[in-house]
Amino acid sequence: QVQLVQSGGGLAQPGASLTLSCAASGFSLEHYGVGWFRQAPGKEREEVSCISSSDGSTYYEDSVKGRFTISRDNAKNTAYLQMNGLKPEDTGVYYCAADALPGVSGCRRPASMHGMWGQGTQVTVSS
Repeated sequence: QVQLVQSGGGLAQPGASLTLSCAASGFSLEHYGVGWFRQAPGKEREEVSCISSSDGSTYYEDSVKGRFTISRDNAKNTAYLQMNGLKPEDTGVYYCAADALPGVSGCRRPASMHGMWGQGTQVTVSS
């Protein structure tokens, strides 16, 4: 079955760290750019980070730069989002998404250009 399965997330205190995982099955994730999106309550889904398949280049939204790190382990067919120094404004549902087409250069693109989505995982940052 072709799918992305997310794990990780949960409740964290401000300043804590969490790691989100996005495991692919049924296809090779290494050939696809991967994005991590966040949907905060009452807000639209926004891309907070992505990693390309072609050259490993990455993108971070300004509010997470220096705190979040995106990576991928091709042997495990999995992408990760390491989140450090969490803030209450990081709260939301996080989704991983793979590009609709393999081998596309770069990684930052609209949600509509992603062909597969994980199920989403809640991250709540609160004291």
